[in-house]
Amino acid sequence: MQKKTLLSMINLFGLAALLGLIFSPVSASGQEFKKIRAGYSGSLCEGPIHIATEKGFFKEEGLDVELIKLAPGTNFEAITADKIDASFGLLATLIQPLSNGLPIKITSGLHTGCDKILVKPDSGIKTVADLKGKRIGVPSLTSSPIMFARRGLAKAGVKVGDKDSEVEFVVFSNAELPLALSKGAIDAISANDPVASLAARDNKLTVLLDSAKDEPFSNQYCCAAYVSAKLVNDDPDSAAKYTRAMQKAAAWIQKNPEETAKIQVEKKYVAGDADFNGSIIKTFKYIPSVSGAYNAFGVTATELKDIGVLGAKVDVDALHKNSFANLKDVPDSVE
Repeated sequence: MQKKTLLSMINLFGLAALLGLIFSPVSASGQEFKKIRAGYSGSLCEGPIHIATEKGFFKEEGLDVELIKLAPGTNFEAITADKIDASFGLLATLIQPLSNGLPIKITSGLHTGCDKILVKPDSGIKTVADLKGKRIGVPSLTSSPIMFARRGLAKAGVKVGDKDSEVEFVVFSNAELPLALSKGAIDAISANDPVASLAARDNKLTVLLDSAKDEPFSNQYCCAAYVSAKLVNDDPDSAAKYTRAMQKAAAWIQKNPEETAKIQVEKKYVAGDADFNGSIIKTFKYIPSVSGAYNAFGVTATELKDIGVLGAKVDVDALHKNSFANLKDVPDSVE
């Protein structure tokens, strides 16, 4: 009796082991997939996370990525609390938190363009310099649109420091920005796409400054892949795999903008009209580059310090070097 019970237990363990081999995630090389958590908030330009998932680039790299939907603006909180291991962000919004100790490492630039400044066509505002003395609506005081507006204004000779600003920034939600402009509560809006492009189309607004088309912004990376410092220290191989998958996905988007937009809408990553979203994606340059992000970071950080966004004591050179991870087998660029 005991012998039969023992044989039955052995058979059960054997079956369990076999099932484990059949159903456990295994990469093309025969190795088990590494599990990581990636945060996203559902914006249009986060396409590399969506496409790396839907087109199998994460799987191709041997990663089992759990996508975690986050409320807009909570990525930093999630990565600091160890709720996610990796994400996607706008370089201009990463710089100040990094100077304050945000525990992340940037690993690759992914694309250029996605911020715009808009005005009503009958406003009399023809240039960025004409915004002096005006009220500009932004989605938050730490967002990429306000950083973009400050940089553009400073280049036009308008003071934008906290103590000597010649413009007033006013916060409205993305949904409220066009309405506030139409009612005269503000004189201009600075917003990300697709909010900016939708506002321009639906309200017949004039684009005053476009980071996708106007130099020098059009040649600077605005969005990048990043991972937690913990992941870089504990599992640099997975950090590299995440980065390579994101680079591959970005390069795929560059060649397939319309299909990217269709996938994003059909899979409910992004709301809106796929055709219109595709036309916006076409204005971005999804040519992933590590050095491109590194160079853009240096330029942007220097400008943010000059206009007072970064503290006077911040060592920009040290911040620049410490904010990036040098990961093995991650190419500088992918096409």
